Amino acid sequence: MNAETKPIHLHRNVDELVRADRVHTSLYTDAALFDSEMEKVFRNTWVWVAHASEVAEPGQFKTTHVGTEPVIVVRDRKQKIHVLLNRCRHRGATVCEHKKGKTASFVCPYHGWAYGLDGALRSVPFPDSYGQMLDKGEFPLPGLRVEQYAGMVFATFKADIEPLVDYLGPAKKWMDLFMKQGGGYPVKAAGEHRFTFNGNWKIQLENTTDAYHFPLVHKSFLSSVDAQTERMLDFVAGPGYVEDLGNGHSVMVMIPELVDLEHDLDAPVPDRYAELAEHLRATHDETTVRRIVRAVGGSGFNLNLFPNVACSMAFFRVLRPIAVDKTEIHHVAIVMDGGPEQANQARLRMHEHFQGPMGFGTPDDSEAWERVQRGAQAGPDLWILLNRGLPGETVTPDGLKSDVSAETGMRAAYRQWKKLMTA
Repeated sequence: MNAETKPIHLHRNVDELVRADRVHTSLYTDAALFDSEMEKVFRNTWVWVAHASEVAEPGQFKTTHVGTEPVIVVRDRKQKIHVLLNRCRHRGATVCEHKKGKTASFVCPYHGWAYGLDGALRSVPFPDSYGQMLDKGEFPLPGLRVEQYAGMVFATFKADIEPLVDYLGPAKKWMDLFMKQGGGYPVKAAGEHRFTFNGNWKIQLENTTDAYHFPLVHKSFLSSVDAQTERMLDFVAGPGYVEDLGNGHSVMVMIPELVDLEHDLDAPVPDRYAELAEHLRATHDETTVRRIVRAVGGSGFNLNLFPNVACSMAFFRVLRPIAVDKTEIHHVAIVMDGGPEQANQARLRMHEHFQGPMGFGTPDDSEAWERVQRGAQAGPDLWILLNRGLPGETVTPDGLKSDVSAETGMRAAYRQWKKLMTA
């Protein structure tokens, strides 16, 4: 038997499922493998849970998941951010069902156990029945380890994991560049679009650094933009690149001249932003106008942070695995906190144009992702090819690099997947 037809014994040799130039289709379809990922990947690495602006004030919270486990992200009165398991210590009910809000405490609706913003158990109704058997100090909402970088909040179940800054490594400089979309103001999360697709989470993970599909899948989007923007987005044969940044992270640079949004501010203002620039000139100096206008258009790269978040040109894309064949996606719009209203409106309209439920990009992407999942059922021993760009891959100080349509970012993610799954 050759490499394409040799049977794979999934649960004995997980390391055989990822090779240098391909991965086995069972990574999309094996439910037992999915369950193992939730333990070995999502419980053993740093997982993105929020942008700090989503919990800017004491008592502000959002609910989300680390893998499949429900958590609450909340800022306490001392300004510390906590990530708490969303599960009452009494009988296991969730203590919060709201997506976001502001509160002084979390009270279980089943039996009324009340918890502080730090997770401590504060009160229990009718405590006399417990006698001396209940020590409230023994029953807080369990908290995860939490660290931040560039306003992005990460959490982990693993107590002895490396510091977040070490885990991010060379990705940090790209996060710093991405945050220049504040245009001189702080970056703020401004709501999100959520949707599910019938496919495995890793299919979407691959997509963020996949330039190869862009001119094919997004023809309808390209037909909806002005000629100047269409030329800018014709990048597959351009000078861009994909770079492996270590630990599963990667960056796809599509428009090199927009990597640093504060570089060459004297360049002509794109025609599509001429009206916005003229409006801003009434209240801002020319340098500030150009900085804001440049920020409105977004960065020229996609940054993938393994395993669940991307800084994608002008928004955060967050994936939430639900089942082996079902994934929830959050497209989080970002604006300039305190920035000009017209500039922020322009950013939101741009977000809706591509990412929104009536936009051009998201429906096409999700259709492609679901087709991959359906196609994965076509045979018991098939492989997904990830060899594009391998012949031209070179070593850099940060990792490995190839052309913009290379599958370097996918190979990076699967190397990290394999490392965690076989640890």
